[in-house]
Amino acid sequence: MGMNGPPAMRIGLGLTAVLLFLSASGWGQDWSYYGYDPGGSRFSPLAQIDRDNVDRLELAWSFRHGDLERNPDRKAFAAFHATPILVPEAAGRSLIFCTPFHRVIALDPGTGGLRWSFDPEVSYGDFPTRLKCLGLAYWQDPQASDGAACAHRVYVGTSDRRLIALDARSGRACKDFGVDGQVDVNPLIKSTPPVPDNLWGIVFSAPPVVVNGVVVIGGINNMKNQYASAANGSIRAFDGRTGALRWVFDPIPHDPRDPEFGNWEPGSLAKTGGANVWSLLSVDQDRDLVFLPTASASPNFYGGTRPGDNRYANSLVALRGATGEVVWHFQAVHHDVWDWDLPAQPMLVDITRDGIKVPVVVLLTKPGMVFVFHRETGEPFFPIEERSVPVDGVQGEVLSPTQPFPVKPPLLMKTGITPEDAWGMTLLDRGACRDMIASSRHGDIFTPPSTDGWIMYPGTGGGMNWGGGAFDPNRNLLVTSVSQVGMWLKLMSATDAELNAPFDPSVGAPMGPKAPIRGTPYALKQGILLSPMFMPCTAPPWSSLLGVDLAAGEINWSIPLGVIDKMARMPLPMKWGTPTAGGPIITAGGLVFVGSTADRRFRAFDIDTGKELWVTDIPKSAHATPMTYAVDGRQFVVIAAGGHMFIDATEIDDYLLAYALSE
Repeated sequence: MGMNGPPAMRIGLGLTAVLLFLSASGWGQDWSYYGYDPGGSRFSPLAQIDRDNVDRLELAWSFRHGDLERNPDRKAFAAFHATPILVPEAAGRSLIFCTPFHRVIALDPGTGGLRWSFDPEVSYGDFPTRLKCLGLAYWQDPQASDGAACAHRVYVGTSDRRLIALDARSGRACKDFGVDGQVDVNPLIKSTPPVPDNLWGIVFSAPPVVVNGVVVIGGINNMKNQYASAANGSIRAFDGRTGALRWVFDPIPHDPRDPEFGNWEPGSLAKTGGANVWSLLSVDQDRDLVFLPTASASPNFYGGTRPGDNRYANSLVALRGATGEVVWHFQAVHHDVWDWDLPAQPMLVDITRDGIKVPVVVLLTKPGMVFVFHRETGEPFFPIEERSVPVDGVQGEVLSPTQPFPVKPPLLMKTGITPEDAWGMTLLDRGACRDMIASSRHGDIFTPPSTDGWIMYPGTGGGMNWGGGAFDPNRNLLVTSVSQVGMWLKLMSATDAELNAPFDPSVGAPMGPKAPIRGTPYALKQGILLSPMFMPCTAPPWSSLLGVDLAAGEINWSIPLGVIDKMARMPLPMKWGTPTAGGPIITAGGLVFVGSTADRRFRAFDIDTGKELWVTDIPKSAHATPMTYAVDGRQFVVIAAGGHMFIDATEIDDYLLAYALSE
């Protein structure tokens, strides 16, 4: 129900709703974590902005960080996808975020005025590196007096593999953490085999998390595409006060005492890397658990060098925060040869079923599946079936004969493709798409790679991706987005010259020329499944926003997400869905806020129906997850609008935008 009446009355009712929520949930209203709370629910109890007044939102302030102008030679590799956090009053009540260059900035949350900034002076090395910083972690040291320096800390990782602790109030480095406020993780990476000659592809971009005073961090491994022996994907934990190493979890189980050690062949263990956590971690403080969504083992698209299921790769892994020991784990893709890393933050929420609240973890996957587990035990909330899939892969490959499928909820998108699915704006377009699909290996989900070329639907970008989802506890409703565009890929025989050529990071980008997979007989070529008019070969919508009832396991609504007028050769105002990156949030005002689309718009939707209630033009597309907070009785919604290096490199920019009702 929306709120009517004069502004003062609406504000009072909104604050009352907040207080009621706080007393019921025990959680504060500050957005002090990337996903609002440590478990990433992305649900805010604020309700001043609601379905009745959201159409009166206006830009309250904007801020530009300026780092692109300071680093013009690196602009093409930068991505401003940060979600700010709001630290509490005792920590300075600042809105804090990071730039693609890992500079940390604190703003006045009411005006957007600069309070402080910290520049880690990142070293970029010889090769271009994807520069992205999604966010930071905040921690209050319970043993420090409230006025002491670094009693309130923020932690940030860097693209040159450092972990830095800053005083949340002043932005100064916490000198007691590591060496002068930082831990250099490079020596640890280099001491854990396999280790590549150059660490160019290892980057810290997602925020670390803090579980009971232990700071845990994963990282991107861009070398997984090109090397069977890509760098080790270990997740590391450090003491939040001193920076001392507390534990290491190796998702490739080299330790003979690990229960999964015997399920790997010794030869493949020695040379397999990856299975890293490049996406967002989640924490259950009360249960002392940290949840990891791991990536595939190296290399992508060919697994002949790593026979078996390759657990803990492509797995949801629950670790004990104090020790790093495995509590339970679930593998979503066995022996991955599709680059279907687990991309999204595991969501720690409570589902109410038959009047009982059940603590669960929700796992969103690139193939469009939603898995739900009891948070403590890993028992499935809905049944999971192992179903037969094709096993006739390329020479040297040994595929898993089954893959796990949740019985509920249903797949959130169509999977698999046939020539009859071809679509085009013209008969010529449609015919070209049909021929491309028919001449390549195609079929249902888990169709194996082929030397004749094969079609993946969904592609390596999902389905769902790092944007993840949001959860409304009052409705048991998950809101997430899916991409519905296919890819064409081909494994080719690689020559000795290609396999032994000097490393070139420009070859083997996500879309590009034939690239060798070193350590295998193959090279890979890949691209988006597009028609001659550069439109997707499958019917729209090409992305959708969905509402999913997680108590019943049913899809409540689904709508196209985005207008193609900024993408098509002709400015067609069709709501067919655009390429997306970034996730939604939900507020107690009955609203879903999401940027994500490539059409330079920011939107709000009705949580119950998916109806679009508000849309505003923005300077650049906002491929980030928004957040919301209230200061001085006024609710703000904030999003970073900086474009996307893969979706449209001409859109790269540095806007942070804050919206509110007029004062």
